[in-house]
Amino acid sequence: MKHLSKTFVWILMGLLFVGLAGFGAINVSGTTRTLATVGETDVSVDDYARALQQEQRAIQAQSGQSVPLSQLISMGVDRGVLSGLVASAALDNEMQTLGISVGDETLLKEITQIQAFQGSDGAFSRDNYRFALENAGLSEPEFEEDMRAETARTLLQGAIVGGTRMPAALGETLTDYIGARRSFAYVRLSTEDAVLTAVEPTEDELRSYYEANIDAFTLPETKVITYVALRPDALVDEVEVDETALRALYEERDAEFNVPERRLVERLVFADQDAADTAKAQLDVGGTTFETLVQDRGLSLSDIDMGDVAQDDLGAAGEAVFAVEMGDVAGPLPSDLGPALYRVNGLLEASFTSFEDALPALREELALDRARRVIESRAEGIDDLLASGATLEELAAEENGLAVGRIDWTADTTDGIAAYDTFRTAAEAVSVEDFPTVDYLDDGSVFALRLDEVLDPRPEPFDSARPAVTEAFKADRVAKELKAQADELKAVVEANDGQFPEDRDVTEQTGLTRTAYLDQTPVDLMNEVFEMEVGEVRVVSDAEGTVVVRLDEMLPPDDSDDMQFLTQALSEQLDQSLSNEIFQIYMQAVQTRARPQVNQQAVNAVHATFQ
Repeated sequence: MKHLSKTFVWILMGLLFVGLAGFGAINVSGTTRTLATVGETDVSVDDYARALQQEQRAIQAQSGQSVPLSQLISMGVDRGVLSGLVASAALDNEMQTLGISVGDETLLKEITQIQAFQGSDGAFSRDNYRFALENAGLSEPEFEEDMRAETARTLLQGAIVGGTRMPAALGETLTDYIGARRSFAYVRLSTEDAVLTAVEPTEDELRSYYEANIDAFTLPETKVITYVALRPDALVDEVEVDETALRALYEERDAEFNVPERRLVERLVFADQDAADTAKAQLDVGGTTFETLVQDRGLSLSDIDMGDVAQDDLGAAGEAVFAVEMGDVAGPLPSDLGPALYRVNGLLEASFTSFEDALPALREELALDRARRVIESRAEGIDDLLASGATLEELAAEENGLAVGRIDWTADTTDGIAAYDTFRTAAEAVSVEDFPTVDYLDDGSVFALRLDEVLDPRPEPFDSARPAVTEAFKADRVAKELKAQADELKAVVEANDGQFPEDRDVTEQTGLTRTAYLDQTPVDLMNEVFEMEVGEVRVVSDAEGTVVVRLDEMLPPDDSDDMQFLTQALSEQLDQSLSNEIFQIYMQAVQTRARPQVNQQAVNAVHATFQ
């Protein structure tokens, strides 16, 4: 029995060791330190945790709010971080295979050039180096190993993509396309040119047009939604606002209700008193102007504009500046930058609003604010009633201030409660199976909605579509008349060797590129012009207008500095794109050869530390 007991104990101990080993495999502080194996190179759990944390901090700094791990995962940040580490490890593995490394002298040079490690004298500081690494959670050997690998990666990447160039013909073709120019003339036909009677269309004409263009009068998929909403203004009458709170709010917003007299001022500062006195003397005798003084200093009026200021804002110069008339120059007077001349460009009268006059606005603001708080306190109870099975109609009947409504919602609906982004988002996502839940609008209101049915796309009934049909019919009649006149004018121009009639208002354009914008012309006019041959005449028409255009000349890109800069920028961008593509192909091959293996348990363990 004693021998059996010892055997049993050893079995228990063995099971315990196995359990502890398993624990270490899924805990960042356990025994397993390798998160991924890439060829002969490993990615540690610390590398992954540190990189993921850096991304989290960067996103939080950019957004200004906390970003939990669940959000990072939904954004795909974790996968991006892991992919980057695996790619770097694959490149390190490739460098080991090729025997590429960086010597100590090169590493030292790279480290000493990092600004964060330099002292106030610009030289490398051992203390700054140690302090920066401690803040980053890195030891010196770890950092130097990373730097050595990163420098070697840069060398390898440079060797792969160095000297890559796109064919010059591609850049030249793009430049020719972007910079090509056209000279042309055109006549614009306006609605005033359409000679039509004022006779209204008949019922038969409208119905025929409606049936022939039924697609234009087809309603989109529509959600029939019932909703309830509790709005702050519905509770204003129930909220009590005492005078003490109103007076406190008035005093808090004193700067808004009681605005002192102000001036629009420009201030020109001089190096010393003599220079300021000389400038003022020249102004007084008419030997110069204030604008000239500003230009002589290499400044613009916007550089010296102080905006609207109160007397107290100007310090010791305030009283004298406020004593001059608009357009006059005061000074020299003191400023925090030296003696200055002040020109007054505008007078803004003082504005004072008494407590009694401000009372209605204050009462409404405070009442609405307190109503929002009441809504917040009632929202949970409303949500509980919905969860217990109460219908929206029952809630509206029992809850004071809760209004029920109905809306035929489409993606283009922006009226009423659909003006709020939160409601539109909820309406787009809701399905017939969903139960109503409480959500908030931007103004502090709460709402809940229910999808009653979904209406498939269908023709709008003729009676309700009549106004739109009438308008479209008239517009189509005008467009057809203009098109007929344009075709007639085109025929005249072609028969007259490309010359427009003398009684026509011809607009001529010279050397325009594809991106040129011409007001009150068809949107596609420039595209049409660039498809034409010299001497060709075309009619171009759309909802923006109708024109008859004649192409006069095809011009190459101009030889301006802007075009030369564009050519250079395009060439550099194309070369960079080619380099990136070549390196991506190389990286895919490197990773394929390295056969990365990821330990998902280690990944989960790192994620657990972020919870």
